[in-house]
Amino acid sequence: MKIFENSLIFVEIHESEIPWLKIFTLKPYKEFSQCPKNVKQEIWRVLDIIENRMLLYYNPTKINIASFGNYLPHVHFHIQARFSNDSYFPEPMWGKKQRDANLNLKSFDEFIKNLSL
Repeated sequence: MKIFENSLIFVEIHESEIPWLKIFTLKPYKEFSQCPKNVKQEIWRVLDIIENRMLLYYNPTKINIASFGNYLPHVHFHIQARFSNDSYFPEPMWGKKQRDANLNLKSFDEFIKNLSL
């Protein structure tokens, strides 16, 4: 679900047990180095806001930021609030499941509602 869009980027929710957002370039650049400077700056601006808000709201064990594009060759960044008791920690969310998690997190809907990008 898209929660933000401007002339350069858009932000989507990635459905998961953890708070997880993705930032995409509006135009389908394959590599970050191919993005114009203003697009790069906008990605970093929004990424910084999301990371800081996740830290303040959720107090996670760690924030993970990833940029993979092997299946989807379109510049995008994943921002994830990770917790030591989530299903995969310390593995990446794409890794081997470690346990069944029973996270008691603050409302993600409320987080999104108050996220001013």
